[in-house]
Amino acid sequence: MTLKDLLKGVITEKEYCNYHNIEIIYAPIPYPNIRGFVEYYNDIYFVYINKNMSYYKKKKTILHELAHIELNQLCQYDKDLFALKVDKYEDDADAYIKLLEEEF
Repeated sequence: MTLKDLLKGVITEKEYCNYHNIEIIYAPIPYPNIRGFVEYYNDIYFVYINKNMSYYKKKKTILHELAHIELNQLCQYDKDLFALKVDKYEDDADAYIKLLEEEF
């Protein structure tokens, strides 16, 4: 099950999340520039989404955060090196979603 399957409507968001052990949590995030983020703990991906956004922004943010998971960008052993590449990872996640959307 991939994000491409989700975007094409072959599977639901719930099916995708169950398959990949992902829990989506809608929470108030006090920083307006942060729409969402992912945390990995005990073999579960927790995707936090700012609940104060519009429906469309929430869905777009969920896809973006799922792209980080699918691109395996969270399993970084060197946290200092990861911090230097954050902008690249953000751009890569956006580009990946755009590429998937263009395929159909």
